[in-house]
Amino acid sequence: MDVIEVWNGRYACLLQSALRLTNEAFANQLGIAVRTVATWHSEPSVVPRAEMQQLLDAVYEKASSTARQRFALLAARENVDRASDPSAPAAQALRVAIAVVIRRGDVLLVCRRDDDASGITWQFPAGVIKPGMRPETATVRETLDETGVHCAVRQSLGHRLHPVTGVLCEYFLCEYLAGEATNGDAVENVDVMWVPRNSVTRFISVDTIFPPILAVLEEQT
Repeated sequence: MDVIEVWNGRYACLLQSALRLTNEAFANQLGIAVRTVATWHSEPSVVPRAEMQQLLDAVYEKASSTARQRFALLAARENVDRASDPSAPAAQALRVAIAVVIRRGDVLLVCRRDDDASGITWQFPAGVIKPGMRPETATVRETLDETGVHCAVRQSLGHRLHPVTGVLCEYFLCEYLAGEATNGDAVENVDVMWVPRNSVTRFISVDTIFPPILAVLEEQT
């Protein structure tokens, strides 16, 4: 397998295995957030955007011949396993932790690059909950990685299947502790900023905001 026409989560994870890298080391080599690598593990059918395809191409092309041979063997073996056992369990359902971080009267938002023609979308900081990880831990860790902000979980706001993405989301109200809001994932995000509570619905459609979050935003500062 000398050419990868289209990378998906499964092939990206096989490349990681062939290079014998941890999630953190693989993310560092690609220059992306660890949560992106975790997403590939949780959602192997996902197809990264064009910029990410190029990053994966570059890492693959720079890999040693031994690593590339190992990648080809892993890919061939997985294809055989899937063909011989169609009933093999599917990948674990994707779960995402959503952080509603409050700093006095402001709320932390990130501006993500979107895969479709709309270009960008504003969202609350979020990260994939890895197998075996507590959602609260994922919330705090991914918020720090993504925005540079240290926070602490104050309470759970509940969970739901997101009305747009269909992903299982777990929401947490978080208290700001320290740190400047900075873009820690330039591949996935365009910007990070603090927004006044009463202005959040100018950035995120009210129809898609989880009702308990709306209740928090309506509280007096």
